[in-house]
Amino acid sequence: MPGKILEVIGFSIEGCVAAAAAGAHRIELCDNPAEGGTTPSYGFIKAARASVDIDLYPIIRPRGGDFLYSDAEFEAMKIDVQVCKELGCDGVVLGMLLPDGKVDQGRCKQLIALAYPLSVTFHRAFDRTDDMFEALESIIAIGCNRILSSGGFPNAMDGAQQLKLLIEQADHRIIIMPGSGVDASNIATIAAITGADEFHSSARQKIPSGMEFNPPQMNETLVSYGVNKAEISGMLAALSAF
Repeated sequence: MPGKILEVIGFSIEGCVAAAAAGAHRIELCDNPAEGGTTPSYGFIKAARASVDIDLYPIIRPRGGDFLYSDAEFEAMKIDVQVCKELGCDGVVLGMLLPDGKVDQGRCKQLIALAYPLSVTFHRAFDRTDDMFEALESIIAIGCNRILSSGGFPNAMDGAQQLKLLIEQADHRIIIMPGSGVDASNIATIAAITGADEFHSSARQKIPSGMEFNPPQMNETLVSYGVNKAEISGMLAALSAF
């Protein structure tokens, strides 16, 4: 395994293939980028698994918005975790909170048990907890392998000092992976400040529609999101030189 790990979001099959070709070490598989990422479909997961050999971690998030889920949503999440296991994924990404901003340890623990032996990342629901240092201990206790975080700020650069403190408290018991706004221009700085070994980036670029006909009365510009291979290469080069 490389000294530093770069995880890239895959919002499409083509994006997953591009990320792997550019040298990314792991893909967080997501649908609906406008909502911050939701659970990809069965077909998307299956096709992505067939298309790339690097680690594949689908997000288990039934909708956008907050991380307080109904019983019906929780049942759907359990099914999605089982599907990820059946389709040969390497891990899953999840997170659930209680109304008071604490980690929903009971229900998260159920999902982690269902996912075993897959690796589990607790996503940026962590950044919305009422006490990140207490939440860190809760997430370690339930058995997650890593936490994706921006340090409680909109982006990881702003949260770098907080991430440093979290990594120090974690003391190798769990991986803290900086994410949000991470790119080739700042990844080395974030690495230097935080001491992190794993990093998360969307490396996102807009892909214009290939449609020749676009009804003018619809007043829409249809775009999708792909992966910028040059950005991935730049981040890997920065980490390699670090």
